Amino acid sequence: MSESKALTANSTIGEWLDSPVGGELVRGCSRSPAPPKRPWRRSGGCRWQAGGAEPGQAAQSVVDDLVLKANGGVMPEEQESTGWAEQVTAGRFAGRTLVVTGAASGIGRATASRIAREGGRVVAVDVSAERLAEFAASLPEAQIVTVTGDITKQEAVDAIVAAAGERIDGLANVAGINDDFSPLHETSDAMWDRVLAVNLTGAFKLTRAVLPAMIAAGRGAVVNVASEAGLRGNASGNAYTVSKHAVVGMTKSAAFMYGPQGIRVNAVAPGGVATGIPFPPNVSPSGSARLQPFQAQIPTVATAEQLAASITFLLSDDGVNINGAILASDGGWSVQ
Repeated sequence: MSESKALTANSTIGEWLDSPVGGELVRGCSRSPAPPKRPWRRSGGCRWQAGGAEPGQAAQSVVDDLVLKANGGVMPEEQESTGWAEQVTAGRFAGRTLVVTGAASGIGRATASRIAREGGRVVAVDVSAERLAEFAASLPEAQIVTVTGDITKQEAVDAIVAAAGERIDGLANVAGINDDFSPLHETSDAMWDRVLAVNLTGAFKLTRAVLPAMIAAGRGAVVNVASEAGLRGNASGNAYTVSKHAVVGMTKSAAFMYGPQGIRVNAVAPGGVATGIPFPPNVSPSGSARLQPFQAQIPTVATAEQLAASITFLLSDDGVNINGAILASDGGWSVQ
């Protein structure tokens, strides 16, 4: 790295790919469905997943580990400060109950943690009971109720609403899965059905279930996690792109319908994020080849905590007067 600029968390994905060392870290990981020693692998929707991270490992530590590997074990001076630090606002969610899906890892966990540390009662939802238990144990003083279940199943949705109780002040629909980067003519029924079920139908069912409590209270906030793939066609495969465009449509429709009743519905569209979103094996070679030049334009990789800052802003009263917005939390990728 002596003859070129050091790679840091602030380097663009294109800069990583252009580097002989950084590019090998990225491309080598993307060729294997579950690389045992590579820190990263490519993920649908242009997120980046920590392939070697243990459950609950802070996303920033994963980013730091990648930077160390790319720079021969030496942390560049400019990496020492990213210019951002989480600022917890005490009591911002005091007295409120919020449901967060995908709460066992990644953006969902960071969001649930931020809400809990800011005084909220969190109904943390995920398919992994073990990881949910570990999350709850990490914040022993917080008000966390865990619900293990698949949000595509009505019985799980019913269990979530029952655990929340009569008052539901907010919902963060974070849970999601990737597709395999396949273009439309290669997309299988199984891939289409599963991605649409989790990314769209699950969020629809849970939002539908919590709205009566919000309508009765005359207030509430819903934040859906969309994606850059919900804003453009060159960010991921067919199924994922369709699902996230649909999430944007669901957000805008609900914002229009329920705004007069005091309910705000917004979405966050992440770009590149160090997260634990599942990554399917056997990605489409043709889809990957077509997407690669555009994915190389992704700006800096964000941490899950940075996305949680955007989500909790919209869930809180700080987001007053914002309804039907699609907030691109992507480091500026959407303006390219």
